[in-house]
Amino acid sequence: MGWNAIEAVVAITAGAVASSVALVGFGLDSIVEISAALVVLWQFTGVPEDRERMALRIIGGCFFALAAYVTFTSLRDLVTGAEPDASPVGIALTAVSLVVMPLPAGAKLRISRDIGSRTVKADSGQTKLCAYLSAITLAGLVANATLGWWWADPIAALFIAAIAVSEGRETWQGDNCC
Repeated sequence: MGWNAIEAVVAITAGAVASSVALVGFGLDSIVEISAALVVLWQFTGVPEDRERMALRIIGGCFFALAAYVTFTSLRDLVTGAEPDASPVGIALTAVSLVVMPLPAGAKLRISRDIGSRTVKADSGQTKLCAYLSAITLAGLVANATLGWWWADPIAALFIAAIAVSEGRETWQGDNCC
């Protein structure tokens, strides 16, 4: 959660400075990931059977909220031609995150299988999503910075939204992890 808090602050700040919807969406996903981890902790403070469905719905709802915000903002930027600035800080952050995030995602997935927890699996999905978002956001930021393809940023953000919807649907439905 510590890494995600730093990631959220840096990404949202750098995204706001550069007017990058993909980078802000990436930062918001870090907040969703922190929320998912807190929901997992909450879920384990009670009887798992009673809380797991509610925990899955909360995590799924966070995915859907992220997707809605990113979709709206990306489409607005594409229609208005809002051009983001280059973000060296965002490029560095997403490159580091691309290397770091697969490690906890794999660990959480193994733990979810070991203890048979769909909630921990959903949390691992959120962490896995962060790794995917790192790659997508990095591609959009680099294309904008090096090629001047301003539209790559909101297009990258739309990919983020599509992945968030997919993860949200899977989590909301409570697909079995075992």
